[in-house]
Amino acid sequence: MVTEVDHHDICIIGAGVIGLAVAHKITAHSAFKNKTVVLLEQHRQFGQETSSRNSEVIHAGIYYPAGSLKASMCVSGREQLYHYCETHQVPFRKTGKLIIAGKSQEQALHKIYQQALANGVKNLESISARQIKRKEPLIQADYALFSPESGIVNSHAYMQSLLHQAEKAGLIFAPLTRALMIERHANGFLVESQCQDSVYQFTCSQLVNAAGLNAQEVATKICAFPESEIPTQALVKGSYFTLQGKSPFHHLIYPVPEKNLKGLGIHVTLDMAGQVKFGPDTEALTTIDYSIDPGKEEKFRKAIAQYYPAISEHILQPAYSGIRPKLISKNGAADFVIQNGKAFAYDGLVQLFGIESPGLTASLAIGDAVTEILCQ
Repeated sequence: MVTEVDHHDICIIGAGVIGLAVAHKITAHSAFKNKTVVLLEQHRQFGQETSSRNSEVIHAGIYYPAGSLKASMCVSGREQLYHYCETHQVPFRKTGKLIIAGKSQEQALHKIYQQALANGVKNLESISARQIKRKEPLIQADYALFSPESGIVNSHAYMQSLLHQAEKAGLIFAPLTRALMIERHANGFLVESQCQDSVYQFTCSQLVNAAGLNAQEVATKICAFPESEIPTQALVKGSYFTLQGKSPFHHLIYPVPEKNLKGLGIHVTLDMAGQVKFGPDTEALTTIDYSIDPGKEEKFRKAIAQYYPAISEHILQPAYSGIRPKLISKNGAADFVIQNGKAFAYDGLVQLFGIESPGLTASLAIGDAVTEILCQ
């Protein structure tokens, strides 16, 4: 049964951390005061995919190519995120991060340092093996960079807070609602959605596709939108293993990244409860699959033993996995894509593709960018 057509000024598709940050920024902006904003989410709750299956790290902005959206939005987003957490009592901690290297990797570590400076990352410090031992007695490394601006956040509490703030400002949150078809309309878009057991149609003046892993699928549902302008996505799974017992570490600990930033290596992360997680690795997928192969434990153990020899004394347990919405690029890790539909005669449409790490850190900066486009 099709209900009568309502109108919302703005529709956001996807209630992961990016969709929630966009909703918060829009509803807090004076230009959208008294505007109706609806947030569609296909799951029962917010943040059920990539946003709840990551390391919860607040990145400093060290690795990304200078001038990229990943670099600039990570740096500005990090500052906003720390301020937001302090203001809204979201649990977080500036743990600091060690990027460690062996003797043969000194030059690679220097390049990382130079990249960080180019990206505007401050307070990064080169430290010796002796200084490493003072910070992390059980870590074996010859050189390290110490990033005091890196940290961790309770991502669920952060997303919950963003939703709360947006709803206080008038946001309509519509869970269990999936976009089926989107057509250009006289003054915007006509959206047909599946809302539990019924079909719900409405119009909106502006539309934001923040569907994460499903952003490409949503884009194909926009009638007559040019397929050539939809970036190709590659699904990459990362698995995590936990260390049983009390944490032997005080900081985040990362090896030198993989070539072309395919991954950041199997590293040490901590959560707000103090539990140690190792990961993620990188595994190419063709379909969504969150299962963890217990047989990966040995691969993890060998990688970890290169900087934490005592790993052999502990038991690793499979924890969870997450899937990154990477974009295919011939030159390594592709940048975020924040697409203004106006360039394709789709005024009022903004689409977000490839928002992988450091998406959590950059979320509020991404929200600002989307809001700025919608204000044009």
